[in-house]
Amino acid sequence: PAASVDWKALFPPSITFRRDRYGMPPNNLLNYGYAILRAVVARSLVGSGLLPTLGIFHRNQYNAYCLADDIMEPYRPFVDKLVCTLVDPVEPQHELTPALKKVLLTIPAMDCFVDGDRSPLMNAVQRSTASLAKCFEGKAKNLVYAELE
Repeated sequence: PAASVDWKALFPPSITFRRDRYGMPPNNLLNYGYAILRAVVARSLVGSGLLPTLGIFHRNQYNAYCLADDIMEPYRPFVDKLVCTLVDPVEPQHELTPALKKVLLTIPAMDCFVDGDRSPLMNAVQRSTASLAKCFEGKAKNLVYAELE
């Protein structure tokens, strides 16, 4: 699958990586980063008047954040990029320490670009969720998403 090719391109060859929610590091760093991103997206959805529960592609009666999971997909590379900078190719085993958590907690403030303007990721996510609300209202036809630097 394409995702496995992406993971091989992201991490150094010295790291045998398989994405698995309960897998070996750096899965723990990715999970923590994605949880932060999911919270940013859920907050922005609510701020845009949307329910994070009602998903478009993600559907699960036990998941209260299906729409957040849909909207966060294009933002996952921001987390991936940061985690790649934290992974030591020589010593890939990483415990999720307070120091690593502190770095991962910078995800909402990461620089990105929306329509050519530099913006913190949390503001870009807000623009994305506001554009989704406008699409639902019939006032817009396209979602706004950020780009990596």
